[in-house]
Amino acid sequence: MNKKGKLIICSGPSGVGKGTIVRRYVEERGDVELSVSATTRGPRPGEEDGVHYHFLTQEQFRQRIDADGMLEYACFAGNYYGTPRDKVEQALAAGRDVILEIEVQGAMKVKEKCPGAVMVFIMPPSYAVLQKRLSGRGTEDEATVKRRLSAAAGEMEKARGYDFIVVNDDLEEAMADFAAVVAASKCSIEEMKYLIDEVQKDAQTSDDANP
Repeated sequence: MNKKGKLIICSGPSGVGKGTIVRRYVEERGDVELSVSATTRGPRPGEEDGVHYHFLTQEQFRQRIDADGMLEYACFAGNYYGTPRDKVEQALAAGRDVILEIEVQGAMKVKEKCPGAVMVFIMPPSYAVLQKRLSGRGTEDEATVKRRLSAAAGEMEKARGYDFIVVNDDLEEAMADFAAVVAASKCSIEEMKYLIDEVQKDAQTSDDANP
């Protein structure tokens, strides 16, 4: 039996390191891919269609919405952003795992449509550490850092609705924990029912052939 891939939803506050964890996990494995979002904004210098985003027109995006072709979507500053359903389902049907690195609101929408997805939230070891990481990047002004920290507090509260928590204190340990979580999710009773059925069927066939 060609077992379907696993849909993995990964979220976490800005500055927690979820992007690094996800990218390294994808790079180290050959059976998983990172979902590419779709957007109606124009490509920026160096961005490639199908690599950084699937670039769509407003009309194309709305047509997908009307056809239930988006697992989740939102509109920011006049542009749509979302997760194309067809790309994810094609990869899963081919037996490949798919990771969605998305914010909390979008993650909850995907979970409603894909109840079998495993939801992983990346947490900092403490609020103080997250604050230090955001401030230490030196890429944003103090007001922006404060907004991100305020948003992070709300996001971390919603982590209670996820299946697993991975704490990114030490990156290598967090990487190992993330991989372990994905592996464990594939060994759940719900995921392994197909194997139980196969073994029972084989046992019955063997008993019938050797009375």
